[in-house]
Amino acid sequence: MTDAAWQWDETLYAGSASHYSVGRMPYPPGLADAVATALGLDGTGRLLDVGCGPGSLTLLLAPLFEAAVGVDADRDMLVEAGRRAREVGLTSVEWRHLRAEELPADLGTFRVVTFAQSFHWMDRPLVAGRVRGMLVPGGAWVHVHANTHQGVTGDDPLPYPRPPWRQIDDLVASYLGPVRRAGQGWLPAGTPGGEDEIMRQAGFADPTQLTIDQGMVVERRVEEVMSAVFSLSSSAPHLFGGRLPAFESDLRQLLETAARDGLFAERRREVAASIWRT
Repeated sequence: MTDAAWQWDETLYAGSASHYSVGRMPYPPGLADAVATALGLDGTGRLLDVGCGPGSLTLLLAPLFEAAVGVDADRDMLVEAGRRAREVGLTSVEWRHLRAEELPADLGTFRVVTFAQSFHWMDRPLVAGRVRGMLVPGGAWVHVHANTHQGVTGDDPLPYPRPPWRQIDDLVASYLGPVRRAGQGWLPAGTPGGEDEIMRQAGFADPTQLTIDQGMVVERRVEEVMSAVFSLSSSAPHLFGGRLPAFESDLRQLLETAARDGLFAERRREVAASIWRT
């Protein structure tokens, strides 16, 4: 990691799982279409989603395959993923509780392996090497890059006010301090970069880039923005300890004051995906 003192621990997203469905904007259906077209998917093969969280990407892509496996190190995330799968009647997905560093974990081989907003939390050289060995000939690694908790910043007119993200960040900092929190540690320099070089060293060729430009304006309720805040590792509920009720009250007051009729509006961000092949 960028900060050598930071070490992963199982509290990274403690208490956040139930907030994902409410606070995170879903990946667009166009992402599945773009991936299917780029890889010539035809309903065969298996999908592995690493760091799947509550299944946001897994459930979108699973119908493109015979079967899928979602793995995550947070049990609560997998409980939420299972609930969401049952909600939509999807039975082709198996959920496994394990860290990416434990792969291949006798899971077999896969046509596609996906990562979405998760790779930066891992021992990336180790995971990249192990995942490469889990791909069938002609298989692909798909890394989805997206910010799904927050829309595009700007001053173009919207039907409702934008959420006051700067004031939200200031409020979080007033409770947790100015240095970004992550589990039991801190990330003063943020999460690491340099993914491309790690992938090349693991034996992957330069990627194909996909961009799904959304641009639509969505309305968001106060409760949705509150859940978006609690879905982040840097403001996960456990970090506030006994001050959680006070923070939640202050956050609600901030949002209710800034909203109009209890609503905000945001323009959704584009979603990008890098497709790496061996």
